[in-house]
Amino acid sequence: MAAYKEVYEGWKQNPEEFWANAAKKISWHKPADKIFDANAGTYGRWFAGAECNTCYNAVDRHVNAGHGQRDAIIYDSPITGHKETYTYNDLKMQTQALAAVLLDSGVEKGDRVIIYMPMIPQAVIAMLACARIGAVHSVVFGGFAANELATRLNDAKPKAIISASCGVEPNRIVAYKPLLDEAIELATHKPEKCIVFQRKELVCDLKEGRDINYHAAIVDEIERHRVVDCVPVMATDPLYILYTSGTTGQPKGVVRDNGGHMVALQWSMEYLYGIKPGEVFWAASDVGWVVGHSYIVYAPLIYGATTVVFEGKPVGTPDAGTFWRVINEHNVVALFTAPTAFRAIKKEDPNGEFIKKYDLSMLRTLFLAGERADPDTVQWAEDMLKVPVIDHWWQTETGWAIAANPVGIELMPIVHGSPTVAMPGYDVQIVGADGHPVPANEMGNIVIKLPLAPGNLPGLWHNDERFKSSYLDEFPGYYQTGDAGYMDENGYLYIMSRTDDIINVAGHRLSTGAMEEVLAAHPDVAECAVIGIADKLKGQLPAGFVVLKSGVDRTPMDIEKELIKLVREKIGPVAAFKIAVTVDRLPKTRSGKILRGTMRAIADHEEYKMPATIDDPTILSEIEDALREHGI
Repeated sequence: MAAYKEVYEGWKQNPEEFWANAAKKISWHKPADKIFDANAGTYGRWFAGAECNTCYNAVDRHVNAGHGQRDAIIYDSPITGHKETYTYNDLKMQTQALAAVLLDSGVEKGDRVIIYMPMIPQAVIAMLACARIGAVHSVVFGGFAANELATRLNDAKPKAIISASCGVEPNRIVAYKPLLDEAIELATHKPEKCIVFQRKELVCDLKEGRDINYHAAIVDEIERHRVVDCVPVMATDPLYILYTSGTTGQPKGVVRDNGGHMVALQWSMEYLYGIKPGEVFWAASDVGWVVGHSYIVYAPLIYGATTVVFEGKPVGTPDAGTFWRVINEHNVVALFTAPTAFRAIKKEDPNGEFIKKYDLSMLRTLFLAGERADPDTVQWAEDMLKVPVIDHWWQTETGWAIAANPVGIELMPIVHGSPTVAMPGYDVQIVGADGHPVPANEMGNIVIKLPLAPGNLPGLWHNDERFKSSYLDEFPGYYQTGDAGYMDENGYLYIMSRTDDIINVAGHRLSTGAMEEVLAAHPDVAECAVIGIADKLKGQLPAGFVVLKSGVDRTPMDIEKELIKLVREKIGPVAAFKIAVTVDRLPKTRSGKILRGTMRAIADHEEYKMPATIDDPTILSEIEDALREHGI
């Protein structure tokens, strides 16, 4: 651990010098007046006064350096059978053309643009085109329903939307345009233009005067050889807004700035992931999630690596060997995915027969994140792949890893169940409810001493008060991660659970509050509670407990089916909501708080103590009986 300790201590002794040196790898239009301005923003701002452009760093500077023929994006869609490669020259041409279309649509520096697209190269190009002209993008995962999209339209108030006619799933085509049109109908804020990429799997109708054919517009701009230069923005200006679930059900708009984000991601590619420019890095995620933002799009391209855009699933497209085919075919040196993917592969191919069919000698590392990596899955991956399997821990809010095993510095001993150690930029501490540090190996709240590292959120979109109340107020001087865990005597961190009611379904953080709002809206439901119960494949699955209104004369089974359908419509398939349980009463404290933690322990067949504040202990046996009747 000597090399890591030297780097980490170097950061701790002089954070500004550390990040000033890291910033030398980025091209700036104007250098920073201050590396860190403690008096700016909510807790300070990184690279105050600097001017830069993220698209320039991700595209143009590599072309200008003579690397235009290097592969930038490898698109591989086993669902459609389509493959395509974009060099950095190609990426500059396509990005410049879409930027011109945005400008002609009235989008200017500082305006917002919603991107609602499947996993295709055009989604990456859309993000970069926004960055090129200084517009702020907000990517909405294509699996979200119309009302979820409408909520984001109202909050971000975009001038334009970039979308596609459809998404393609293994067994179905998801029409995006009807969802988009419905969202605009529902929203109070109406975008002026919609730029729609027509996919051959499903061509949609375009609304005259509002909708623009993506392909036709791009071709026109390329033929005109129009030059759209990168617009300098302040390092502290927002690059994007990414909405994440909040416990209230109202999504939080996490803001990412330009300067600190580039510096942190550039550093992480070299020192955390151990990648060299020109190598192929594959984050098997979706651009709708933070992993897709950071490690499909920005980090690999800023660094000058090659990124894989994969439209498929770990199993079923066509089999449990698709990951190994992609690695073999495209010479992937590092794979980053969620443990859920490996649980699915392990279930379909427990003996690794598909692995034997491919040459994986180029693969050096497997990185896991998005949820807790259970030791069984890590061990299986190690046994099958014969490479280091590295769990690391971060959040939508942080944008990159809080704790990891920095293979670019040194590969430290891997301990199953731990994402290893804190990265430079993060002073991670474990504190009790009183805010005081707890001893090694003792559970507590995981917090990060302020200021947060470059690349972390400076705040929430137009909501500093919610930022403070959600993350900073409970432990003054610290960022509250919302996770509970402990740190051992070697500084290894262990993440054990969430401290709120956000649940983790296949690496996607979803709000139980949002699902409860949907259930409560059903005319037959009096009250409800949603918890996450353990699932071997997806990590957690949401389970909704409902108490029906008196006098309802329909069968609970019929109502439960309606509730499942309702959540699927309102939240989207991504919620994986399949369990609705009718009960007579919900267990509560005497003050009326629903005992979700106790219900979760019952559902997971864990031992639990009778809560001291419970109003009526007999309700817990009723919950057990109801779960048993549902086969849980």
